Amino acid sequence: MTAMRAARFRQPSPLPGFGLALGTTLAMLSLIVIIPIGALLLKGAGIGIGDIAANLAKPRVWAALLLSFRIALLAALFNLAFGLALAWVLVRYDFPGRRLLDAAVDLPFALPTAVAGIALTTLYAPNGAFGQLLAPLGIKVAYTPLGIWVALVFVGLPFVVRTVQPVVAEIDREIEEASATLGAYRARTFLRVILPMLTPALLTGFALALARGVGEYGSVIFIAGNLPSVSEIAPLLIVIRLEEFDYDGAVAIAVAMLAISFAMLLVINLVQVWSRRRFGDA
Repeated sequence: MTAMRAARFRQPSPLPGFGLALGTTLAMLSLIVIIPIGALLLKGAGIGIGDIAANLAKPRVWAALLLSFRIALLAALFNLAFGLALAWVLVRYDFPGRRLLDAAVDLPFALPTAVAGIALTTLYAPNGAFGQLLAPLGIKVAYTPLGIWVALVFVGLPFVVRTVQPVVAEIDREIEEASATLGAYRARTFLRVILPMLTPALLTGFALALARGVGEYGSVIFIAGNLPSVSEIAPLLIVIRLEEFDYDGAVAIAVAMLAISFAMLLVINLVQVWSRRRFGDA
């Protein structure tokens, strides 16, 4: 048995050796991720914690950071529920136009963000197709934080759907039938049987949608209105600081966004690991 295993591991691999593959991966990762982030942190260290705190203490900066993370979190939570429902429908039901709807889910991936922002603004502006219908109800979407939420839902939905969809496809329907034969209602079957299987994928999709929403710029600036302390997002404020040649202020906001994003993703990953261990053992 040992000889057979050794012979199997000696078989040529279609991919390069471990050393070459690891070296190439680390080099590309360093150029694309590690070095830029390291340069940002190094610049932040050169500014000093005191100056960073002073820049972040400004009401306009604080409002922009709070708005960006709050709206991104709300959009990701909505996509978590709606994306699960959409993935379930696409996998479990066959209806006319299903393939077209399935292809439309990927549209935010292919569509330039600026084009998406212009399209959403055109639809939800007070004189737009949707804006005219919402205006009599007293609902204003464009040029408000609600418009930011709509844009972030649009760009973040595919992350949840495409992450959850393959997991839904792998769930055997016999599991649901067995739960039903034991007397469980549909809601109980979903909460106690189906949802635990989907939890790791849901958390992954949620984290991806949240990360995309926090850093989204192109689709937001057209529909947000960009009013300071009202509908101004943090990425836009960074651009404004750079245009004003306030590099220290831009770095301070960027470092704050990096730290908050890292903390949020760390918590989500820890919950994901816990859920896999708990439900995997179950």
